[in-house]
Amino acid sequence: MSLLQVNNLGVQFQTPDGLVSAVNGVSFDLQAGQTLGIVGESGSGKSQSVLAMMGLLAKNGKATGEALYNGQNLLTMSPRQLNAIRGDRVSMIFQDPMTSLNPYLTVERQMTEVLELHKGMTRREAKKRAISLLEAVRIPEAARRVDMYPHEFSGGMRQRVMIAMALLCEPEILIADEPTTALDVTVQAQILSLLKDLQRDFGTAIVMITHDLGVVAGLCEKVMVMYGGRVMEYGSANDIFYQPSHPYTIGLLGALPRLDHDGSELVSIPGNPPNMANMPKGCPFSERCTHVSELCISTLPPLAASAANPAVLRACHKAPQELKPSVEVVAHV
Repeated sequence: MSLLQVNNLGVQFQTPDGLVSAVNGVSFDLQAGQTLGIVGESGSGKSQSVLAMMGLLAKNGKATGEALYNGQNLLTMSPRQLNAIRGDRVSMIFQDPMTSLNPYLTVERQMTEVLELHKGMTRREAKKRAISLLEAVRIPEAARRVDMYPHEFSGGMRQRVMIAMALLCEPEILIADEPTTALDVTVQAQILSLLKDLQRDFGTAIVMITHDLGVVAGLCEKVMVMYGGRVMEYGSANDIFYQPSHPYTIGLLGALPRLDHDGSELVSIPGNPPNMANMPKGCPFSERCTHVSELCISTLPPLAASAANPAVLRACHKAPQELKPSVEVVAHV
């Protein structure tokens, strides 16, 4: 049985402009020790999908479908039941550590209260454990710095604190929402290396949410590509990077800077992401796709396995062989 199995997840928000469907029909499964990368542009529904699973949607949001953790549906749990799981068996690293950490509390207090709540430790025992985790995420002089406030840490160090907090209770699932955003490339590489080491040591399954395909290539076994609140392509990292079969995935890969090209011009995907309050009738990507047909405009393509590669699910009316002649597919990440 999968550690986490998501079936037909949907997220809707009631707004002054009407009902907005931010996530539609998202399904995936996660095995113990496995890493799933969820990629896509801003507004594609990546973060809202996991916030729904964690019971952290805004007040005007509503989740439908199933998110089965060890057979229990997270979406139908009471706040009390969720609180027993969140931070203990399922933890999350939020996108901005400066706003996620409480500026009025020391790092020590923010870490020890998690262990006091979930593990029943004394504060002395919890502090010892907190220092051990700060050392595990390679924060120098952890015994001294644990008593500091968040503003006394650099951006990279704050992110390490967030990772340490998420791992305090040795969770089975770690959700990382853009954990390397706003960090310089050196610190990004250190954080990713740290996550891989910690996954090896703790056996944690990871859901990595990012718009950076380089991050996914270095860390993930499975990849789910989202656009307009829907899954465009879902398969192994090798299949997605070396044999992309959806025009949007191909466009994302083609837009990456390449060291083997002399020219400095970047190839971008034409157009803009769709208005979630006024989605196209057919494929969400139809307004930007260079392979669009009347069928794409009028009919939503189902997410299904293609005959060319049954291991990959894709939502496209065009066969993979119809896309390749006009697009240079590169796997250079």
